[in-house]
Amino acid sequence: MNLKKRIIGLCGSASQNSGNLAILHYLKETYSSEMEFEIIDNLSELPHFRTELTDHKVPEAIKKFRNEISKADGVLFCTPEYIFGIPSALKNALEWSVSTTIFSNKPVGIITASASGEKGHEELKLIMKTLQSTFSDDTTLLISGIKGKIITDKKIPDEKTKKELNNLFTAFKKSLS
Repeated sequence: MNLKKRIIGLCGSASQNSGNLAILHYLKETYSSEMEFEIIDNLSELPHFRTELTDHKVPEAIKKFRNEISKADGVLFCTPEYIFGIPSALKNALEWSVSTTIFSNKPVGIITASASGEKGHEELKLIMKTLQSTFSDDTTLLISGIKGKIITDKKIPDEKTKKELNNLFTAFKKSLS
């Protein structure tokens, strides 16, 4: 019997070697003994949102995405900010979720790691509040100036950033209970 909580890490970045993906890999490696942790980093492969397909004739890729979110005990977002907002692929994935309850009362952690990130961070928090997910100040983290704090081979040399990530994940784990 597997008693580990199942976590989905959603990478909002469109880049293959992003700092956001490195953060998710760092958290997965650090906490894999405590949690079942799957990373979804292919949001750009989801079809473009079409309202008429949200409930009927839903594309298979969307059914699979929704099912993965639905089965998860919690979702951890890690995303950059693009032009003062969240990346289009992440926004598209969330638009496919609006007509469902897959995020309702689902614990989420929100990490925005970008050059600045303030506007994108606030946008994602507003969207997740609208989708009725649960999060707190302790389960959200804005990491500005990401390029100087992350190495894309899953290493985080910046001790302050590493501590903040570990504090966030500790709070996120508690929210899953």
